[in-house]
Amino acid sequence: MTPETRQGPRSLRSEAEAAAAHFPALMVEAERVAHTVAAGLHGRRRAGPGESFWQHRAYAFGDPVNAIDWRQSARAADRLYVRQNEWEAAAAVWIWRDRSRSLDYASSRSLPTKGRRADVLALALAILLAEAGERIGLLGMHSRAFHGRAAPSRILEALTAGGEPEAASTPPSAQLAPGARAALISDFFDDPARLDCAVASYGASGAKGVLVQVVDPAEEEFPFRGRTEFRDLESRDRLTFGEAGSLGQVYRTQFAAHRDAVAGVARRFGWTFIAHRADLPAQSALLALYVALSDMRAK
Repeated sequence: MTPETRQGPRSLRSEAEAAAAHFPALMVEAERVAHTVAAGLHGRRRAGPGESFWQHRAYAFGDPVNAIDWRQSARAADRLYVRQNEWEAAAAVWIWRDRSRSLDYASSRSLPTKGRRADVLALALAILLAEAGERIGLLGMHSRAFHGRAAPSRILEALTAGGEPEAASTPPSAQLAPGARAALISDFFDDPARLDCAVASYGASGAKGVLVQVVDPAEEEFPFRGRTEFRDLESRDRLTFGEAGSLGQVYRTQFAAHRDAVAGVARRFGWTFIAHRADLPAQSALLALYVALSDMRAK
């Protein structure tokens, strides 16, 4: 049960892009831009792909070339400027990836750790959303959302840099803008009441979202037999059983009850729950996650 060693940012980006590449149609879904949400949904102006001019700002890496205002730039000797339009579409999609040590687990060296799979899903989702022109933020790690071609790179930097306490296994409470969407990726091996409080704080303003539970197949099936030592990755406590198989039925019953409690949190607030095993292709969970967020944006 030795966890797999985390791989570097370049490898993670390649794996995520490979997962996203399975859905080229999603990446070019032009109808996901501002037309499915009524103009004026937000109470304040935002930069985005709307049609009403708002202001000029200095060109930054990742901005599309066609956004450059060459007439305005010609008036300055040392920089380029881009036009910012008023944001008339949905608010940003906020991603949260559980940073707790429980996600460092993999029951086999041939499987990715839960954390590795969660990173791939988070980054692949960011790639798809960026291609669709969405604004993307990281809950608890950045106060503002990113957009444009550079957004996935910034998400990648934040994911690999860490920054959250390892004990932060519950999404942070936050006030999201009306119409915002959230993707929470975790094993959710925590008190469902805490998750309920966090989701309630997001839903208070009308935000919708998806809970993606990533688990290892051994955590779902409990295939252990004979003398087995279990180690808690967060506390480092160890527990040895002479015949682990005798615990199987009780464990599976409690696992199912806990999963249903997590799914119940999603149902209570009108969110979507997705269960994903790390031994299955990432593409299946990514597609379900992306479609769920798309449907929420269209409502």
